[in-house]
Amino acid sequence: MRTLFLFLLLIGPAFADTGHDGIVHPRTAPEWSDVALFVFAAVAIWWTRRALRRRTPKD
Repeated sequence: MRTLFLFLLLIGPAFADTGHDGIVHPRTAPEWSDVALFVFAAVAIWWTRRALRRRTPKD
């Protein structure tokens, strides 16, 4: 089972479509991946600051 998983993991990308079709399109707005990355970064910063605040002893 493990061998099959490793085989599929290694051979899977060979069957994937290419990432670029060769045609350049002008960007008119942010892509959804850009929005998701921004939201993820904002939540990560908020979560880290919250954890550091809780870790700091209160006087």
